[in-house]
Amino acid sequence: MRRQSLATLATVLAIGAPVAAAAHGGPVDAPPSWTFDPFVVVPLLLSGALYLLGTTVLWSRAGVGRGIRPWQVLSYSAGFLALAAALTSPLHWLGERLFTAHMIEHEIVMAVAAPLLALARPVGAFLWALPPRIRRGLGALGRATPVRKLWASLSRPAVATIMHGAAIWIWHIPVLFDATVVDVTLHRLQHASFLATALLFWWALIRRSDPGAACGHLFVTMIHTGVLGALIALAPRVVYAGQTAGAAICGLTPLEDQQLAGLVMWVPAGTVYAGAAITFIGLWIRGSGQARLKRHAFS
Repeated sequence: MRRQSLATLATVLAIGAPVAAAAHGGPVDAPPSWTFDPFVVVPLLLSGALYLLGTTVLWSRAGVGRGIRPWQVLSYSAGFLALAAALTSPLHWLGERLFTAHMIEHEIVMAVAAPLLALARPVGAFLWALPPRIRRGLGALGRATPVRKLWASLSRPAVATIMHGAAIWIWHIPVLFDATVVDVTLHRLQHASFLATALLFWWALIRRSDPGAACGHLFVTMIHTGVLGALIALAPRVVYAGQTAGAAICGLTPLEDQQLAGLVMWVPAGTVYAGAAITFIGLWIRGSGQARLKRHAFS
């Protein structure tokens, strides 16, 4: 019973995996360091351990590469490492003091780690790490009509795109963003909502959308995040006073730090969305070509 309780707790933490990070506000003159906040490290370690265990158990029964493909393991590993780097490396330390670094951290979470994790579909591996009884119980819960209907509604591409966009815009309201600098709970909620809605967004595009529609949702996301980035970069005065207060650590003025942060959201992040859109266009063209070949073969 104790083993089952611990396994259930581990799964809950892993499926919500590491969505928290320590708030800003460390000493400006402290040396660069790694962050070992238990709200980050514990979920990271649990998710990694469960994924490794679940994959090992499944492959020992079904054969290597069955159920979980090797490319999915690589995708999960890359997403896991990107998330760990964003939330625990000296980048996070710098993000506590510099708006630009904080923006880079957010973009890694939303535009790098999230799509890699969504592509890997790690929940199956997590479940295989659990005792059979708990695994069957969670499977039955997932098949329950209310749960299926709720998931079907939330994972609609249009809904996921709106939710992800809303999270980005709401948290970048200056007074709210600056509040996360000093309030650890708000900061954890910010990172949790960024990762959760990004996972939902990318999962919906990869699993529930045809390539043409996915390209459209990516284009919309690229446009509205680009607009937000431009507004931040081109603002004539500092609007994120709390977040840019430590800009001098890198020889920047608060306004310069704010401008660079806006450019990070505007250009590099937009490039990631554009690259993903081009990939979906390629899949759409290939699918259309294969459909035409099939029609000709049977005509």
